[in-house]
Amino acid sequence: MANELSTAGITLQCCKETVSGTRPTSGYRTISNIRSIPDFNPEPNTIDVTDLSETEFMRYITGLKDVGSAIGFGANHTEEFHTAWDALVDEYESALEESLSMWFAVVIPKLSRAFYFAGQPSPLGLAAIEVNAGLQITAYIAPNDIGGWAAKPTAA
Repeated sequence: MANELSTAGITLQCCKETVSGTRPTSGYRTISNIRSIPDFNPEPNTIDVTDLSETEFMRYITGLKDVGSAIGFGANHTEEFHTAWDALVDEYESALEESLSMWFAVVIPKLSRAFYFAGQPSPLGLAAIEVNAGLQITAYIAPNDIGGWAAKPTAA
């Protein structure tokens, strides 16, 4: 029997560090109105380590992964979202002055762990607008530390 999961109920959460260089384990709050989360599973670069003794095949080792310079989170562009995102950007700026980072967690309800990364949220611009469509926007975060999978954050 398989235990496939649904995307229903997945949240993007954020929390400012209280100790520089230490990912918080509690105190995360949900960023509402998120519609899509980008891929955090990049293919690693490969590094050619073939030496002159090889006669048929090249050899490689795994190199660095690149999640991108600024990753986009799709959101419904509501007043609530815009206000919360502006506050997040301000909180990041405040954290930076204290040499602290802003951490984000992608929390999947039926998994025992969450995916963590630290990053810099960018101020919102104006997204494309179309006739007879929901107003949506892409909010960007430039990741600067990938924490990866760890236990879900505890409630505040």
